[in-house]
Amino acid sequence: MLGLIKKNYIYLTEEAFVILYKSLVRSHLEYANSVWNAHRQCLTKHLEKVQIRATKLVLTVKHLTY
Repeated sequence: MLGLIKKNYIYLTEEAFVILYKSLVRSHLEYANSVWNAHRQCLTKHLEKVQIRATKLVLTVKHLTY
């Protein structure tokens, strides 16, 4: 989903990105979260990688850590 956002939107404002992230990416991350145990360290690292990649899409916050 992040790839679709990156491909279709060249410049994203923070407000537009928040709307896209919450509607497209976060819905996939939260799907069946009671089933996949997020307390395992490897799964938590996968979630953090998605969040790191997401923050690099917005030019105004690209230089910040996620």
